[in-house]
Amino acid sequence: MEKDSLLQGESKNIEYKEMVPEDSQKYMKSVVAFANGDGGRIVFGIEDGTMQVVGIPQSDLFRLMDAITNAVTDSCAPMIIPDLFVQEVKGKSLIILEIAPGMQRPYYIKKKGLVKGTYIRTAGTTRPADQAMLQELLLEGKNKFFDQQPIPNLKVKQSDVAALCHSMRETAKKNAASDFQRQEIKELTVNQLISWGVLLEHKGQLIPTYAYAMLTHQAGYPPVVQCAVFKTEDRAVFIDKREIDAPIQEQVEKAYQYVLEKINMGARFQGVYRQDIYELPPDSIRELIANALVHRNYLEPGSIQIALFSDRLEVTSPGGLMRGVTPEKMKEGFSKIRNRALANAFAYMNLIEKWGSGFPRILRDCRDYGLREPEILDFDGDLRVNLYRKTDQTANQTKNTDQTGTNLSVKLNDKEEAILAYIQKKPDSTQSEIAMATSLSLGTIKYHTKKLQEKGCLKRMGTHRKGYWSVILK
Repeated sequence: MEKDSLLQGESKNIEYKEMVPEDSQKYMKSVVAFANGDGGRIVFGIEDGTMQVVGIPQSDLFRLMDAITNAVTDSCAPMIIPDLFVQEVKGKSLIILEIAPGMQRPYYIKKKGLVKGTYIRTAGTTRPADQAMLQELLLEGKNKFFDQQPIPNLKVKQSDVAALCHSMRETAKKNAASDFQRQEIKELTVNQLISWGVLLEHKGQLIPTYAYAMLTHQAGYPPVVQCAVFKTEDRAVFIDKREIDAPIQEQVEKAYQYVLEKINMGARFQGVYRQDIYELPPDSIRELIANALVHRNYLEPGSIQIALFSDRLEVTSPGGLMRGVTPEKMKEGFSKIRNRALANAFAYMNLIEKWGSGFPRILRDCRDYGLREPEILDFDGDLRVNLYRKTDQTANQTKNTDQTGTNLSVKLNDKEEAILAYIQKKPDSTQSEIAMATSLSLGTIKYHTKKLQEKGCLKRMGTHRKGYWSVILK
């Protein structure tokens, strides 16, 4: 552990105590909170607030370390085994109490009991776990998922199961990216729903789960999705709102269409045909909404909120990031499944990718659109992702154009002129196709298309897979 990391201030994973309190309950709450979360450390010998290093007297070190170890092992259930060591900072001794993430959650203080003695860490504070968080900790400790639990007072009808299987297969076909993928979609069976945890089987009887209720829109599940449009960058001036109350797979489509209705649209022309282009990448919007629905914490009250502001699209879902997941890891493709049955169902319906590739794709699409990098915020038990719109006007790049519409403010060579001429005829061409049509090597095409983009004469729109080239026109 580096010394500088000890002095960065209290956070989700670090807490300071000026001295070792005689009453161990004053730090035991944080001990169980760290065990219930991503782990953390308590540093004894630093004054909270001032960050002044006061140290622990050398004569008391071993006695106090024994007292801390005994207090932690005796006070918590399941038992927590702490890691204690001494570190010198600015010539003074500090006791570091390190708590690893626990595998038998929830951890709690024995004297207070499970309900009142379970604590979690939020930002730099320790707070009691509410009922929803306690339930999630209990499920995680048993390696279970909420959406796979049986839902009380709901019956399964064979006709309803057959209708669900049919509608899910039709949704999968609709969302297929290609004819080949569409042909590969298999018939959905009851046994498949059971293997995912959408249904349970007991003594020959089918038992519905929360996932089944959400997919069939029964027993008050899923909660509504709230959509709204605001005039400015905050919630001061409200323009429009809509609540989407439908099966969870339909919520994805209806929320997605709502956003497309409200964002700006441009156009490009390919010959005599007009193609509409949205200001935000549609695939990213859909992926973001689908991920919010499948990964939210359904034990938490409240609704997913999709809000469109003048500068951003904001998607907020109840339940923060799961243990071990950070915004940085999400950007790299790391993910954990909170609702396994729904994740399997959404993957079958081609609504999400199961293996964490969703957010890296969103990052790439926004980069291709020339947009600011999306923002991930984990706060107050909620998760929010912002897709930023373009609010500044593009600099005047269309001055001094010739009759073909090409920018004349820069000098082009013969190869670049040939590339632009072909792209104007076929904007959706690949670099390999351009190379064949112009009799240039693929390496030459890659080099000059990059140079043309740097000169402001050429722009790549959409994604690498589904995008097209745009020559800067009048």
